[in-house]
Amino acid sequence: MTNFGEYLSQIKPIPSIDSKKWIRKVHAEMHRENAGMTDEQIRERELQAAERADQRRAERAKAESVGTES
Repeated sequence: MTNFGEYLSQIKPIPSIDSKKWIRKVHAEMHRENAGMTDEQIRERELQAAERADQRRAERAKAESVGTES
């Protein structure tokens, strides 16, 4: 197994992207969306988002498998 640190050191940054700025923007957006919600409501919202992402992945995989059948 390859050392993960070695793998990361091979990845070159993309000059036009400021990752710290992007992370701050996403965190601020999440904070606004979750404002006024209880911890339980936030957990439920995240679970629903994960389920939707799983469904989209499954649909995409199914569509790709149908497209490759001859």
